[in-house]
Amino acid sequence: MPESVKAPFSGQIALVTGASRGIGAATAQAFAAAGAHVIVTGRDTKALEAVEEAIHEAGGSSTIAPVDLSEPDAIARLAVAISNRWDRIDIMVLAAAFFPPLTPVSQMDQKDLNRALTVNVLATQALLAAFAPLLKRSDDARLIGLTSSVAQSPRAYWGAYAASKAAFEVLLESYAQEIANLSSTRVAIIDPGATRTAMRARAYPGEDPATVKLPEVVAERLVELLQEPFATGYRERVGAAR
Repeated sequence: MPESVKAPFSGQIALVTGASRGIGAATAQAFAAAGAHVIVTGRDTKALEAVEEAIHEAGGSSTIAPVDLSEPDAIARLAVAISNRWDRIDIMVLAAAFFPPLTPVSQMDQKDLNRALTVNVLATQALLAAFAPLLKRSDDARLIGLTSSVAQSPRAYWGAYAASKAAFEVLLESYAQEIANLSSTRVAIIDPGATRTAMRARAYPGEDPATVKLPEVVAERLVELLQEPFATGYRERVGAAR
């Protein structure tokens, strides 16, 4: 099999946030298997080390970069550290998210709401600002934001998370339009759909995990999508394994 088929992302640099577990971890491993050098970020250092070990055992290449997106200046420090080592970012996946407790709007805990807005909205803007120059230096940069169906179809008790994800989508869509004529960076918003993650288990505690797809299914779809000539502003909801 030709090398280009074996490793479609060979020589590319990928940055995945929220990569310590769930879809982020599966995506980091899938991108590394596809040949990318993956910068794996998240708050849990031990979990990141486990993801990196799995990548290396599979013959891939990665670097862990522990970071708490809610900390002031953390993203700026991350961007400086990465730019000191690499001259570009080819792939960026925004998979990190904070899922606040489900509660009526009238009873929201302000600390939980603030953290959701900080991680899901403010950190997104900071990531876009900090890494735009590195993405612009790539010949074919792709930026993927993982969202939720509640961003466009809110429902009872999901107000805090839905509001933060709606704002997340607006930021990405606005950014895509702003750079359309200034950069080759393509932006896509992907709804993973029902996926077997810790976040899903908290949202649906009575659900049988075996009835929803594994994170690896989403990761495999992202590998496929990034090899396709999708137009910036592309949207997709990932279905079950095909």
